Amino acid sequence: MPSSTNVGDPIPVETAHEDMIHDAQLDYYGKRLATCSSDRTVKVFDVVDGETQRTGATLKGHTGPVWQVAWAHPKYGSILASCSYDGKVLIWKEQQPGAWARIKEHTLHKASVNSVSWAPHELGAILACASSDGTISVLTFENDGQWGADVFEGHAIGCNAVSWAPAVHPGALFAQAQPGAPPASVKRFASAGCDNVVRIWAFREDTRTWAEEDVLAGHTDWVRDVAWAPNIGLPRSYIATASQDKTVLIWTKDNANAPWAKTALDPSAGVPGAAPGKFPDVVWRVSWSLAGNILAVSCGDGRVTLWKENLKGGWECVSDLTS
Repeated sequence: MPSSTNVGDPIPVETAHEDMIHDAQLDYYGKRLATCSSDRTVKVFDVVDGETQRTGATLKGHTGPVWQVAWAHPKYGSILASCSYDGKVLIWKEQQPGAWARIKEHTLHKASVNSVSWAPHELGAILACASSDGTISVLTFENDGQWGADVFEGHAIGCNAVSWAPAVHPGALFAQAQPGAPPASVKRFASAGCDNVVRIWAFREDTRTWAEEDVLAGHTDWVRDVAWAPNIGLPRSYIATASQDKTVLIWTKDNANAPWAKTALDPSAGVPGAAPGKFPDVVWRVSWSLAGNILAVSCGDGRVTLWKENLKGGWECVSDLTS
């Protein structure tokens, strides 16, 4: 696959995990790195000058492989969520430097919890969780100090990932109700399932419930990951989806009333014999840059590719990394 960007050699990180690492996430400032593993632990490291320190905190509490970790916004303190094959979601808080305490144990799911995602901080301390039991749960930290939980059916045969929409309505930057007033916020997220589709959910203030708003059907096998691109209030929305069918789809919506349109990334360009629109292996993860203009794609062949939309609306691979 062609590459037009020179990228420095990756820096290896010694985590001291005793089994496969499933996720690694930097915090908001890029100063802390959290990792999780099949060894049932979560580890937190300080990052100094781009390198992790040898010593870090080890968080123990799960009884199965830990699939994913997610940092809350720093306005709520140093808070980290983790989810596991054991069906639990644990929320951890650093009470003092290096000393972490478990502040919430979420046990309402009946099977593996595969993904956790914090809502944009403007919406509050809200965590969405996706489970193999087919349900989605949304945890909300209430004003009285308690955690509320909404649990509802998401994907009949299992849910693999969740990703929140930006807090502001698309186009809100240009259509504020009053001059100088902040854009209206909205609670909305996307979920990816074993039913080969992505579902979009919105919170209805009138009924205080989560309702299905749209269904994105385009994959022919399990949707492994979904990522909603950051947005500062521009009209167009972007969602990326990765699938067991070896494809990545980019879904775009030009305004609130427009339908979602899909475009498949094509990694076969310049590769003799490659199937058009297909990656060499299952695509496991997709992730947007903070500006929402570059997409990272992680494939089962051990490669990570970076993609960017060109001026003609097409998507080009701008970097190719090999693990």
